[in-house]
Amino acid sequence: MQTISSKIIIGLVKNRHLFKGKLKPEVVDEDFSVDKFRADIDAVSARIKLPKNITTEKIIINQIQAEWIIPANPMEGKMLLYIHGGGFISGSCLTHRMHVAKFANGSQLRSLVFDYRLAPEHPFPAGLEDCIEVYSWLLQHGYQPQDIVVGGESAGATLTLSLLLALKERGISLPKAAFSISPVTDLRCLADSFVYNAPNDVAPMGSWTVWTNMYMAGNDPTDPLLSPLFGNFTGLPPLFICVGTHEIHLNDCENVARVAESQGVEVTLRRWDRMIHAFPLLSPMFPEAKQAMREICEFAKQAFTPVSFRKS
Repeated sequence: MQTISSKIIIGLVKNRHLFKGKLKPEVVDEDFSVDKFRADIDAVSARIKLPKNITTEKIIINQIQAEWIIPANPMEGKMLLYIHGGGFISGSCLTHRMHVAKFANGSQLRSLVFDYRLAPEHPFPAGLEDCIEVYSWLLQHGYQPQDIVVGGESAGATLTLSLLLALKERGISLPKAAFSISPVTDLRCLADSFVYNAPNDVAPMGSWTVWTNMYMAGNDPTDPLLSPLFGNFTGLPPLFICVGTHEIHLNDCENVARVAESQGVEVTLRRWDRMIHAFPLLSPMFPEAKQAMREICEFAKQAFTPVSFRKS
């Protein structure tokens, strides 16, 4: 049963337009301003402080801005490569460092987040190429594939799956495991849940069409590196997929989990009743988010000391 606190917090998120003095929720259309959207998120993110036990280190990886998020007493020699979300058109180290800190603390893993190139200025495959660049840099600088877990949320969750497929395609050794929170896995956005969950989720109406079109920029949406649902998952490492039943991406997550499992991948699909898009990032604001965050972090930790996870 959904907790009262989650109902309240999710209700506030869904009605965030009221705090801006608007009677109706935002609709993303041809008048949408990417620059304003980014600036608004940056302004909020800049005011958020990291936990005191977290240290940070900004670095440049072949002209890509990146930041290490380091918990106290991290697991020796192991790390999390985190790919941030933001609809393929927003997000950065600044906007996601506070979220990555939660994963770093929960998993006790030294964690790296980075500023991959964004649409519409840099459509597919620019962002994915940056993900490959950063992963390859890690291998060149002392990390072994078996010491790396990759994960992300939303667009970053999609890019996580795309990265695995791209590494396999290029013959680059794969990471130990990966988690994917609320990915869109078919960028045509044709799954039924885009319709029946549109009133339930928190994604701005129309965003899944406008933003994904900015990212695709006329490329074939069935290209597996754009839409991982169409990829060959044979040989990929264990996957943990997390999704809420009120998400527009619900069917996409269910479908990609089924495909990957049918191709021999060890898949944990975790469905959360009445939860919204990328809700684990709202941890610790309500119990469901805290528990989901805990499970994902345990998966990341246990990748290096394997245990079984059950589907639910």
